[in-house]
Amino acid sequence: MTLLEIKDLTVGFDTEDGLVHAVRGVSLDLAEGEILALCGESGCGKSVTGMSIPRLLPPDSTRLSGSIRLDGRELTGLPEAELRRVRGKDVSVVFQEPMTSLNPSFTVGYQIGEVLRRHEKLSWKAARARAVDLLRLVGIPAPERRINEYPHQLSGGMRQRVVIAIAVACSPRVLIADEPTTALDVTIQAGVLDVFRDLRDRLGTAIILITHDLGVVADIADRAVVMYAGRAVEQAPVGELFARPRHPYTLGLMKALPTAAAAGADGRLRLAEIPGMLPSSLSDPAACLFHDRCPRAKDDCVTAVPELAASGPGHLAACFYPLEDGSR
Repeated sequence: MTLLEIKDLTVGFDTEDGLVHAVRGVSLDLAEGEILALCGESGCGKSVTGMSIPRLLPPDSTRLSGSIRLDGRELTGLPEAELRRVRGKDVSVVFQEPMTSLNPSFTVGYQIGEVLRRHEKLSWKAARARAVDLLRLVGIPAPERRINEYPHQLSGGMRQRVVIAIAVACSPRVLIADEPTTALDVTIQAGVLDVFRDLRDRLGTAIILITHDLGVVADIADRAVVMYAGRAVEQAPVGELFARPRHPYTLGLMKALPTAAAAGADGRLRLAEIPGMLPSSLSDPAACLFHDRCPRAKDDCVTAVPELAASGPGHLAACFYPLEDGSR
């Protein structure tokens, strides 16, 4: 069952240099209990797409159009007072850097309890007991002691788990995780991903995972949306995406992954690269934005915008000349 539906989302920011086109006509959906990855290189619009859902973008400089419906309820037109009730209760966010998300002046127990008191109207005693349960849920040992500690007393992995505990305190229906494993070592990263799996299995939470790491996408996501220059260029179940990428940009990302096959005769790793540069976000041409970096581009790629179209079972690609099965 579709829980979240985004149609033709367009987001721009007013700047001194002009209008920055951050997201250009993105449409996607999220099912209950699904883990959907938004992936692509830095600046592709994935974080802006995620932050548009609870409207955590600067209101004075943001131009947003399109539709964002949560369980049939339109979010884009909600007044701020109603949005505050949605944030944390129905839609929660795990931000990229826990040290900037957590207040260094308060204990982690206080910060979790504050969310519970605001949205669930619990007493401090009940909120404290629930905070202990939440720390245990996200895999923090000795939670009865940890709730009295401050963020600086915890490791990076533990801080990230505390941020997750705050985000799921009110059992949100949608959890948006923005680069949650950045700067974590591989072991801690695996533990954080296990926490997301457990939350999905125990609470039925649907998760939007924003990441540039295709290894994380392959490990945890059910479906993936590949973004480029603010547009969604490919959508597919993860197994299908990695087995049969249809968009040349997706293939370029996969070829850039470090693998044993990329090592030369001297044992040195040689990574493939996508030639050229990202297009300027100040322009919005009626063309495929990847055309000047694409080896398959032809004349019509410069004069029209390819729409997402079926390219296999549950597989969509925005390309006039998608890759064939097995094309590498």
